[in-house]
Amino acid sequence: MYLKELKNELQNVLSGKSVSSYDAVIQAVAGQLRTSQRASPMAEAKHQNKNEETKKLIEFASNHNLFIDTIDESKFISQGAEQKVYIQDSQYVIKLNDAIYYASWEDYFYNLLLHNYFFADTHYQLLGFYQNQDTLFAVVRQSFIKADSITDLSDIKGFLSSNGFENIKNHDYYHPALGIILEDLHDENVLTQNSILFFIDTVFYINPDVFWDNN
Repeated sequence: MYLKELKNELQNVLSGKSVSSYDAVIQAVAGQLRTSQRASPMAEAKHQNKNEETKKLIEFASNHNLFIDTIDESKFISQGAEQKVYIQDSQYVIKLNDAIYYASWEDYFYNLLLHNYFFADTHYQLLGFYQNQDTLFAVVRQSFIKADSITDLSDIKGFLSSNGFENIKNHDYYHPALGIILEDLHDENVLTQNSILFFIDTVFYINPDVFWDNN
């Protein structure tokens, strides 16, 4: 019964029926992109639609004053394949993400919503969008976590296993009952502070055939 209720709650979060203060803008943006919960899960089909999604996001950002004009490059601290990170102050970092890890922008926003649900202590707040030449970035703010020890990967595995996620390979996990995939959980994406795990960079995907199935 618990898993059925949890899946229903997660469905409500992704479909915009359950709102928290830091999810509201994300859900509004995702709602502009949503065509069907039963849309094709095939990456090829989603990639073909990604340019159209980008156009919708640019129009939505323009109409709702969500464009950020400049980024202070002096605050730049790191960069990965998927995002650039800037320090805002002692409490927050700003992250620019172009959704390169995702077949669609909708998948990226679903990732943010799932992260916020499971790891609210490091939740993402969508501040808006930034455009650099032809590349569109989502701009999110997140709490700045300073690690005080190296994360033990076995602690990550134990924590996720206790919450129904199975380790399928390396740093990737899957929740078979919920249809949720969680990837790339190495010791740079999960930090340890005061012996507590903080998930700061997650890559969530859903298996739509399982996730949206209420049988």
